[in-house]
Amino acid sequence: MAGEYFVLPENRSCHVAVSTLASISLAEELARLAPKGLCIVGKTETENIGIDKVIRNTITNPSIHCLIVAGRDSEGHRSGATLLSMGERGVDERMRVIGSPGRKPILKNVTRKEVEAFRNQVRIVDMIGCEDAGLVARKVKALARKMHMPCGTKEYARVVKPLTPAPVERVEAKKTAKVSLDKAGYFVILPMPATGILTVEHYTNDNRLLRVIEGKDARSLYGTIIRNGWVSQLLHAAYLGKELERAELSMKLGFKYIQDGI
Repeated sequence: MAGEYFVLPENRSCHVAVSTLASISLAEELARLAPKGLCIVGKTETENIGIDKVIRNTITNPSIHCLIVAGRDSEGHRSGATLLSMGERGVDERMRVIGSPGRKPILKNVTRKEVEAFRNQVRIVDMIGCEDAGLVARKVKALARKMHMPCGTKEYARVVKPLTPAPVERVEAKKTAKVSLDKAGYFVILPMPATGILTVEHYTNDNRLLRVIEGKDARSLYGTIIRNGWVSQLLHAAYLGKELERAELSMKLGFKYIQDGI
């Protein structure tokens, strides 16, 4: 499954995976170090969708026998603690990870069979809190040596063959046809870098100014506009959010903002 992770091309059939939880830079550093035995490394910030992806990307590669859980555990989500709980106790009949301290540790994109395949396939190693890439890299090498299985062998852990998760619909995005005018009117976005204020002028489609909305960030502006019903098309709302984010970035990064057409 697609995600923010690094697969080491020369180590695709190696046996150790690493989740760096909420420590994104740790994943980048480990990918750069590329310790012998490391197959894949990436973050896992959530206790539900994040763990779904860890499971699916592991059970489809039977070379992986060990998962190191390192880095900073995300507050509230507690994805690291949830992985440890799942490894130890599994999930209940509602697919809730037993004993997890996370907010919503309910797995909705994998089956119990896939969870059990994951638990049988990998040993989870607790290094939660460690953000030292050198220490984690040394642990990867040590675990790889203990397995007595060189990368590329056909020896798998306790899983005989990889599972193939159920396919998910994939849709190819296509260019949007010409959009009709929103009956609620149109918006002119004016960033004011000197004051740090984003100004949005709301006009009728015959160019009469209805109102001026001001705010310091894109989110509060598009939230206000949508809550008040000043936009009536989903595509127009999406366009407005995109343009307001660009305008906010122009003030932060110092580039000239030119509003795009819809």
